[in-house]
Amino acid sequence: MVRAGSTSVAAAGPTLAVVAREAGVSVPTASKVVNGRDDVAPETRRRVTEALERLGYVRRPRFDATKAPALIDLVVHSLDSSWSGAVLHGVEEAAYEAGLEIVVSAGLARTRAGRPEHGWQDRLTTRGSSGVLFNLAELTQAQYAWLDHHRIPYVLIDPVHEPPPGAVSVGAANWQGGVTATEHLLALGHERIAVIAGSRRKMCSSARVAGYRSALASAGLRHLGEYVRHAGFDEGTARHRTHELLDLAEPPTAVFACSDRMALGVYAALAERGLRIPDDISVVGFDDLPEARWAAPALTTVRQPLSEMAATALRLLVRVMHGDRPEGTRTELSTRLVERASTAAPPARSAVRR
Repeated sequence: MVRAGSTSVAAAGPTLAVVAREAGVSVPTASKVVNGRDDVAPETRRRVTEALERLGYVRRPRFDATKAPALIDLVVHSLDSSWSGAVLHGVEEAAYEAGLEIVVSAGLARTRAGRPEHGWQDRLTTRGSSGVLFNLAELTQAQYAWLDHHRIPYVLIDPVHEPPPGAVSVGAANWQGGVTATEHLLALGHERIAVIAGSRRKMCSSARVAGYRSALASAGLRHLGEYVRHAGFDEGTARHRTHELLDLAEPPTAVFACSDRMALGVYAALAERGLRIPDDISVVGFDDLPEARWAAPALTTVRQPLSEMAATALRLLVRVMHGDRPEGTRTELSTRLVERASTAAPPARSAVRR
């Protein structure tokens, strides 16, 4: 994926109009293919791609691997959470050590039609950045193909879905984190342990639930499907899922929420039922965001090293940019339990109030 040479756009060969004429399509359609847009028919995409390669079209300057990189793009889903703040902190520190400049784009949101926005691609080609870090990316296959076609080095921080073969990514040991959270509750004497997970299609959520199930199985406890609820990593949905759990004939005595934000939704639902944490129900989160310390009571949670993940990703990106491929494409950093005041032994009798 490392680019070589320093050809300018002006000297890169034919214009996009020439490529469009060669492929028998309009210029806007050719532009969509160049920018990795989804709304192009496969046959049309094939013709344009072949024309691009045949004519030697290059939209942006290519990397010169002999020169020290100067500018790195960090493309994040959003900037309105402490999760993103921790990632930015890690990238900033590692970039300072490496003598790099960072440009941040909040460009992984979706349009009203549900399609991913493509503004980051236009900004990337305009700036001539040396590489890209993606945080919580939901990139399409066309966007991955666009990055590969332009030979742009990239590393993924906690990708939402399984990345394509060869893509370098950094994340947390989510499965082990799910095991650790569940084992903590088991050690306190809980047997009726529920889990509120994120979306089924997200890698981290599936891994945490798998860890939860593994810990139950190791303890000789049967996994109950009614104790597994899926939310959207947001407080509101987690609050509704908690009410569903409390309405069961045998409600849980403990809840493992697969993010701290969802744990706060659990807190809200329990308060609405007049239940006390941890006297009536214990709660464990995942992330160890600042909100976990501010909650009342302070939240026991699994810490994933967000800043360290981001810093590791930047160092890997620099290696990739210089042609030094990592031995493995997936790097996982360890998680650990941070015990606070939201967990205790289960009550002698269920105190759930309907």
